Amino acid sequence: METWNSNLTNVFHVFLNLLALMTVNHVYKRDAMETTTVKKTTKKDHKKLILESFKNHVLEHGDLPKSVFKFAKDLKMKEEEFYTYFTSFESIKSTVLVDIFDETIAQIAIQGVFEEYSAREKFLSFLFTWIEELKKNRSYLLSLYESKAKSYGTFPKESAEFKEKFKAFANEIILEGKETEEIATRPVISDRYDEALWIQVGFVFRYWLDDRSPRFEKTDAAIEKSVNLGFDLMGKSALDSFLDFAKFMYQSK
Repeated sequence: METWNSNLTNVFHVFLNLLALMTVNHVYKRDAMETTTVKKTTKKDHKKLILESFKNHVLEHGDLPKSVFKFAKDLKMKEEEFYTYFTSFESIKSTVLVDIFDETIAQIAIQGVFEEYSAREKFLSFLFTWIEELKKNRSYLLSLYESKAKSYGTFPKESAEFKEKFKAFANEIILEGKETEEIATRPVISDRYDEALWIQVGFVFRYWLDDRSPRFEKTDAAIEKSVNLGFDLMGKSALDSFLDFAKFMYQSK
């Protein structure tokens, strides 16, 4: 009996040692995972830090930082670390414009009624929501773009990625408009509809930068009138009816 008790005690001690070893191993893995998570969070924070610091610099000085080296030094990071997230100040400006566009699309989705709109209403909804997002960055945008070229319909060169994403979005609206016959399909011209909407976005952007009316009421009016004109031109017009009739008469001879 004593031998059996002794063996049982030994087994119990072995079990306790295994349990302790498993617990230590679990804690080690958990700590390692937490460390990895912290590292990932730190990377995200660095990108956000660069973005916010860049915008603050523009707001405080009215211009870009003198150099990436000086900018990174002020953030207490090495220059090569800056290039992990951005290749230049131009890429930061591009990211700001893209982020505003992405947030606009996110806000539209939250509204929950966008899919029920006509093509014209969807583009109006986009522009009105986009302006609301631009307002959150107005001082920054004015600092960079107010004194630049004033021609309506133009955008700064760092808007290339924004333009690409916008055109993909606009083409979905255009395709839907064609399917419902809200937008007319015309040879050659139809392929340029997305560019026409992009020019309209540039017009609204420049108009809004110059707008000094209360609550930007003039910008709201400009959006509504320009979109209505644009979609009237893209829609089937009296000219299309005339051309269809002339074609019919010619083919009937």
